[in-house]
Amino acid sequence: MTADGSLAARKPPVQTPLVWGAATVAAVAAWFVIYSQLAPFSSWLVDQLPVTPGSHLADAISFFVYDTPKVLMLLTLVVFAMGVVRSFFSAERTRAVLAGRREGLGNVAAAGLGIVTPFCSCSAVPLFVGFVSAGVPLGVTFSFLIAAPMVNEVALGLLFALVGWKVALTYLAFGLGVAIVAGWVIGRLKLEDWLEDWVRNVRANPVELPPDGLSLVDRIKAGLEAVRDIVGRVWMWIIAGIAAGAFIHGYVPQDLLATIMGRDAWWSVPAAVVLGIPMYSNAAGIIPVVEALLAKGAALGTVLAFMMSVIALSLPEMIILRKVLSLKLIAVFVGVVGAGILAVGFLFNALFS
Repeated sequence: MTADGSLAARKPPVQTPLVWGAATVAAVAAWFVIYSQLAPFSSWLVDQLPVTPGSHLADAISFFVYDTPKVLMLLTLVVFAMGVVRSFFSAERTRAVLAGRREGLGNVAAAGLGIVTPFCSCSAVPLFVGFVSAGVPLGVTFSFLIAAPMVNEVALGLLFALVGWKVALTYLAFGLGVAIVAGWVIGRLKLEDWLEDWVRNVRANPVELPPDGLSLVDRIKAGLEAVRDIVGRVWMWIIAGIAAGAFIHGYVPQDLLATIMGRDAWWSVPAAVVLGIPMYSNAAGIIPVVEALLAKGAALGTVLAFMMSVIALSLPEMIILRKVLSLKLIAVFVGVVGAGILAVGFLFNALFS
């Protein structure tokens, strides 16, 4: 007690880097232990349910019970890791890196930054305005906006975990190719006049970089904040995607999928792209559907073309971009990116047939 008889205020515990680092290592170790037990636990849980083993319902439930925690855990780990990486970047820093870049090398740099700066589609409008105000060429900006949602760390991490490193690396190469070439083509077309008037009239503002020297604790907190923000916003879409994947896995006949997305149907790739555009999902939400389609015999290139169109050409994203792009420029964007996705689909089917 103090001299006046009041209780002394308790001091908050000291948050040292050692404590935070040890807690993070312990949490990651626990993650791997739990993840390794998901398969036997899901099998045991399904066995306890009053469903006929091997039935369509049992297969669908087994898929859902196993994939829901698996994908959510993968997403949490990947988002946390990239949240720590993202603490080294910001929208302003990205603008500073891209500003003044010439076409060609600028497209490559922008697409590469799209991987390590995981901005979601809802950030497209403020980032686009920021890039334009910083003097970033239109084509370079589009390379970033294509790569950020389509070739992001979530898509690559989940593809690696679910379908293997060869597919993930090939997807990375072709996804970057689409972002670089599409952005370069749009830049060559010189379509700056097709921006909305208010965007073209935005004047460049000074770019202020965030202070350097963040501590280890700050970066871990940034990773936790990324998990709270991103996973908190998308978990419902993930469960919806897994539910759709479970239905496909359990009930959709393999012959039907082979007809729609099979290797022998030349029209399956463009049909998959057209089907994907009206949908709304992110990479994490669409991965379970991709896994279920592949398990049912669908062609890899056709399924990835579907995935890329859902992520990079979704109708909600076009609605957001309409605030800054004219309808003519949106049509060019969809046409150029769609052509690249078609090429990726056909090439994947040829390489992995």
